[in-house]
Amino acid sequence: MIKNVHGNTVDHLGEAIVAGRYAPGASIPPEPLLGEELGVSRTVVREAVKSLIAKGLVTTGPKVGTRVLSEEHWNWFDPDVIAWQSKAGLTPEFLRDLQDLRRAVEPAAVRMAAERATAQDIAAIEAAFEGMTRAVKEGGDYVTYDLRFHQGLLRACRNRMLIHMSKALSALLRTSFELSTSKKGGPASSLALHRAVLDAVIARDPAKAEKAILILIDGAHKDIEQILTTRRRLPRLNTPASVLKAA
Repeated sequence: MIKNVHGNTVDHLGEAIVAGRYAPGASIPPEPLLGEELGVSRTVVREAVKSLIAKGLVTTGPKVGTRVLSEEHWNWFDPDVIAWQSKAGLTPEFLRDLQDLRRAVEPAAVRMAAERATAQDIAAIEAAFEGMTRAVKEGGDYVTYDLRFHQGLLRACRNRMLIHMSKALSALLRTSFELSTSKKGGPASSLALHRAVLDAVIARDPAKAEKAILILIDGAHKDIEQILTTRRRLPRLNTPASVLKAA
């Protein structure tokens, strides 16, 4: 999606803050300087700052200018904040917070999906699973289809608040899938586990669906913790997804 001048300015400042180029408590440059630096009007800068205030990244006040807030104030359910953090690099703390969120949210959502999923929901999840299977057998973009599978489950729960949380969870899911894809035989071995989740949703069996998704989540947790202990570099999410070779 191509952003306008306002969106680009918000992105520039948001990325700089999340990446630590402006430390918590520091003031960002005044409007005239930022406008000159970015080649935009003071009005654009002012509106961009308003957006950052709404996201919890900065605060303004008389005589103090615009100051950067510490990350506990940031809105971690805001897709832009997640995107900026992903671009800056996912930290172990960020990933562990997301793992906790996933374990709390996704099993409950899958239980609801088993009760509420429509035929259209199930068809979309089936299509994602077929894409995963095809990528394993013929090579291709397994990660994107895996992401669609889990996003489809979250949409199928038919709860607007949980669906909104999926925007934050997508960063963890993408990282998790990149890591599992890098393991020899990882995608192929996970197909049966994904099929078990889908079959339980189709069978309208909430308990079985929850049990099946927990097996997937706990496996992903183990993979991520193993990577974190070895200090291997985590995948960046602003690059294309990994592609499998044909089996």
